[in-house]
Amino acid sequence: MKKIVFLPLILMVAFLISCKSKQTSSGPDPLVSHIDSTFKPGDDFFSYANNKWFKQHPIPASEQSNGLWQMIQDTINEQIRTICVSSAGLKNVDKGSDKQKIGDFYFSGMDSINLNKRGTQDIQPDLQAIDAVKDMQGFIKESARLRYLTGSAMFGFYVGQDDRISSKNAVRVYQGGISLFERSYYFDTDKRTTLIRGKFVEHMANMFMLMGYDKAKAKASSAHVMKLETALAKASRKREDTRDPLKNYTKISFKKLVETTPNFDWSAFTQGLGLKAVDSVIVGQPEFVTALNGYLKSFPLQDWKDYLKFHLYSNLAQYMDDKSFNEYFNFYGRMLSGVPEPKPRWKRVVEQTDGSLGELIGQVYVKEYLPEGTKEKLLEIGNAIRDVYAERIKNLDWMSPETKEKALVKLQGIVMKVGYPDKWKDMSSLEISRDSYAKNAMNVSRWQFEYNLAKFGKPVDRTEWDMYPQTYNAYYNPSNNEICVPGCNIIVPGYEHVLADDAILYSVIGGSTFGHEITHGFDDQGCKYDKEGNLNNWWTSSDSTKFFARTKLIVEQFNAYVPVDSLHINGEMTQGENIADLAGISMGFEAFKKTKQFTGNQVIAGIKPDQRFFLGYALAWMINARPEAITNQVKSDVHSPAKFRVIGPLSDIPEFYAAFGIKKGDAMWRPEDKRVKIW
Repeated sequence: MKKIVFLPLILMVAFLISCKSKQTSSGPDPLVSHIDSTFKPGDDFFSYANNKWFKQHPIPASEQSNGLWQMIQDTINEQIRTICVSSAGLKNVDKGSDKQKIGDFYFSGMDSINLNKRGTQDIQPDLQAIDAVKDMQGFIKESARLRYLTGSAMFGFYVGQDDRISSKNAVRVYQGGISLFERSYYFDTDKRTTLIRGKFVEHMANMFMLMGYDKAKAKASSAHVMKLETALAKASRKREDTRDPLKNYTKISFKKLVETTPNFDWSAFTQGLGLKAVDSVIVGQPEFVTALNGYLKSFPLQDWKDYLKFHLYSNLAQYMDDKSFNEYFNFYGRMLSGVPEPKPRWKRVVEQTDGSLGELIGQVYVKEYLPEGTKEKLLEIGNAIRDVYAERIKNLDWMSPETKEKALVKLQGIVMKVGYPDKWKDMSSLEISRDSYAKNAMNVSRWQFEYNLAKFGKPVDRTEWDMYPQTYNAYYNPSNNEICVPGCNIIVPGYEHVLADDAILYSVIGGSTFGHEITHGFDDQGCKYDKEGNLNNWWTSSDSTKFFARTKLIVEQFNAYVPVDSLHINGEMTQGENIADLAGISMGFEAFKKTKQFTGNQVIAGIKPDQRFFLGYALAWMINARPEAITNQVKSDVHSPAKFRVIGPLSDIPEFYAAFGIKKGDAMWRPEDKRVKIW
């Protein structure tokens, strides 16, 4: 995915595709009004392009960031809020209808009196069931049951595409089971991380006390669970080591899995999930499963039971009483993300309703809010970028003719899912009521898990979407060789009832979206999936050698960036996204050069076309985040922080140097032999 969504602040307006007005905004030009001329473009183009807006719009106390995505997300939230409120206010609505489910889910989350009255009673039967476990086999059966209600604990488990046979679904197991976002949180010794570990243990103890433990028992249990999670983290691969799909694919027979991990009763586990006749399993990180097998004996059963209780409660705390929510927020919001106060209840409930019932909300959103012609405009831009990519591939000096031929076939075979799906998921079996917010959340989790497990033994449905049309994000799926760009990506800030000029459209949608996502089909991971989406390296060894010699430069470039304190970006972990950013903006600019705005040298608000394009790209990443949020991102995310997604790739692009007169001595200037050029 190209983005990690930061949540919203300021209401903004979308442009309408069908409008034929002049290509100017209804107020001051957004690109001009954001410029802070106290910064030189060649020293810090991100701040030059965006800092005036940041000065005028500080980060709200309830948010971890502020900027473009928040404005867009706020627009979407207001629209979804209208859908939720109107659905909740309907009288005599048909039970089981989409609007009944949306309205009742939203109502149950807004009913704070009922939430506080219920307290933790909705999970008490499950806590008692965990207490009743007498042996490890019983624990494994109970952990299987709870996966329906709250998701994964101990390890990741799902049914998904077989990387080597993309037309088939397979059972997949991968490392997981830790509460902090990345293994480094358990081992790094810097002051910030050490403080987080200590606060996490305190948080767990508070959660145990809310479950009914006395203070001494809660303290002891939290220490034991921390020790257990640290062991799981130790057995986990570093995030950068999970990027290579070949090294993270081990397919073994179910019989061998059972034989090599005798302490885990896989038969009881899969039968508890209702899976029958499992003949093979794809294990992402075999050493993790081996270590887990040992931990099941080396850690006492009571520690595992406390671990399961904590994960159950933690996963549902946001759907329960104020005490539960506040304890959860105090750690994950204040401590980890640096957010001083929670969002208003309505905003939290709107986001959770959308996250749970987005498939249903999406159908209403498309009809009532998505501009007519969205699919057509997105396809126009996407196809323009693809055409440029084809030209670039043909002219590459490092790729062999044999590989170029395969690359062009794969490029033309990319499926573009844009706007919204043609077929919606059937959620008719999902039951939602106004009685309990937590039970509604558990029912949704059950439906989602059952939907996933039902794929076992069936061919892959390549028409399925993994996002909603109201999700401001995008992704490339290598197993389907497809790009998905939801309809709300058409939103551009600062334009009301007018069409944004192509410089903005081709940078925001063309470069940072389509160009970025297409590149994932040809980066260090995408090159290992063929045109059918099968894990099959189609590059020659010589091509791979030349490619990785070039990517080494981008790893070194980003390793040098320090976004907060003394914390450096992990260039190895983020290289795929950094490559996609660089190629995406290059492709976007090349496609923009073919538009009338560029060929006619149309000046808008005093800004030349090439300058508007690069300012538009900076607008795409106009995000100002708290240091805590940036720290968390650097440690756990494959995407670089927003600022470096601008100054990083632009430092490698000659057209940017020409547009803004970047010269030696400027902070962003890089010697030509250090400028990365891949695509």
